[in-house]
Amino acid sequence: MVDDDLFQNENRVAEARRGAKAVAPGHDSSGHRARLRKRLLEGGVDAMADHEVIEYLLMTAIPRRDTKPLARALIKRFGSLAGVLNAETRALALHPSMGETSAAALKIVAVAARRMAREQVREAPILASWQALLDYLTIDMAHLTVERVRVLYLNHQNMLVHDWHVGDGSIDEAAIHPREVIRKALDLGATALILVHNHPSGAPQPSKADIVITNKIAEAGRLLGIVVHDHVIIGREGHVSLKSKGLI
Repeated sequence: MVDDDLFQNENRVAEARRGAKAVAPGHDSSGHRARLRKRLLEGGVDAMADHEVIEYLLMTAIPRRDTKPLARALIKRFGSLAGVLNAETRALALHPSMGETSAAALKIVAVAARRMAREQVREAPILASWQALLDYLTIDMAHLTVERVRVLYLNHQNMLVHDWHVGDGSIDEAAIHPREVIRKALDLGATALILVHNHPSGAPQPSKADIVITNKIAEAGRLLGIVVHDHVIIGREGHVSLKSKGLI
């Protein structure tokens, strides 16, 4: 309770300080913002630099302040545009000159991106829209700070019928048991599945445990007519498909 009160007080202080700071004399806030808006509306995806994207988002939460220095500071701290948007809410809110309102202005973008990517995955057969699946998994998992295990269950048309968040932690039989994975497929009426997990280290190269558990699940599935299409490992540096590497 004390920690929560401290968190709320720090947020209020940050918001108050932010609101109290007027735009520096001589800073052409309206002109600069108008130019950014014009580039956003008329340009393509690369019309704005990464820090300018953050800057523009912060303008909605901090209407009377130059948000460029704060945007640059966030990029420096979290490493990239994706790093900022996927940062923990508490870390964003407690960053100097931020607060809950500013953090929410950034987090809503990550929420929208995840939902758009998820809709694309659900609208077409997974194997026919593989890149859309990889995009969704990357958006959703590449920046997680914990290892997360998921199983995507598919029907006979390879449409996604269930996305099971198995749990967080290393992928081994303590975290994901082959019989449980296959039993759930039977309960759902699924005929195939894709295993997914992330590597918080950033490098998606499979470990020996990744390969062993994948083949145990694939073998259990074969006995009951459940196909394991792939095991995809996601990291900030990219992704690895065990099937493409001939490991399944």
